[in-house]
Amino acid sequence: MDDLRRLRVLREFRERGSVTATAAALHLTPSAISQQLARTARDVGFEVLQHVGRRVVLTPRAHALLAHADRIFAEVERARHELDSWDDGVRGTVTLGAFPTAITGLLPDVLDRARAELPNVRITVTEAEPPALFDELDAGRHDIALAVAFTGSPAAGDPRYHRVDLGFDELDVALPPDHPLLERKAVALKDFERDPWIVGDDKGCCGAITTTACAAAGFTPDVAHRTNDWQALAQLVAHGHGVALIPRLAQRDLPAAVTLRRITPSRPRRWVFAAVLEGAQHSPLITRALDLLASVREEQLRD
Repeated sequence: MDDLRRLRVLREFRERGSVTATAAALHLTPSAISQQLARTARDVGFEVLQHVGRRVVLTPRAHALLAHADRIFAEVERARHELDSWDDGVRGTVTLGAFPTAITGLLPDVLDRARAELPNVRITVTEAEPPALFDELDAGRHDIALAVAFTGSPAAGDPRYHRVDLGFDELDVALPPDHPLLERKAVALKDFERDPWIVGDDKGCCGAITTTACAAAGFTPDVAHRTNDWQALAQLVAHGHGVALIPRLAQRDLPAAVTLRRITPSRPRRWVFAAVLEGAQHSPLITRALDLLASVREEQLRD
């Protein structure tokens, strides 16, 4: 096997589970993927695919090959970043893909700190969410992925990535100006069983958290409106059209008419993390960027 690109195709097939999905992820045609997989089999001298019923899956020897490939890719990434660090290690560009509320609630502070502390580093930010976010990371179009643990995000132990945990992002209940529970400092979700709710799509993280949290409190929310736009959701609350859960990263610049209350005793929350390709964490540039993210997030959680 003298071409790492074909190993990447094989690894992508492992993650996607089909030729069609692999082709879509790599922006190639299915026939091109099939040719690459056939060439890989010829190179290594054994079959890498087998039929199981109607499905095509990797052979046990292909899985063994990929176990080595994961380590090879990590070493290649490490070598690339170590060579980059032969400069002073703290100059260059870091590309960062992030979910929307991280851009509004975390990254402005990170960019402010970077401008002051890392004057020779340019951080560029692009909005992206899993699974597309990690496709871009795998392809090298992002250096760092900032995500929440949810459907489409890789598991915590995924060997392809080095992960930095950034703590929980708690969700508070947002109340309209005429709500009868405004005077309470502590509220339970059950208190809002009869209220109309404004929620995100259940396929998204916060919509799913709202549905799950309400179910744990013993009721199904009466959904009056759905939107994944936090500003739109807050405006609906401000005008008295329902209550909502809003993550703290999305609580900047809310309308003055919205009152936030912490949920007790069980607080809905989501886990935030940053990820880089395994091996990339050895780059001084990437290390400084990750340290900066962690430091700013730690300050936010203390406030």
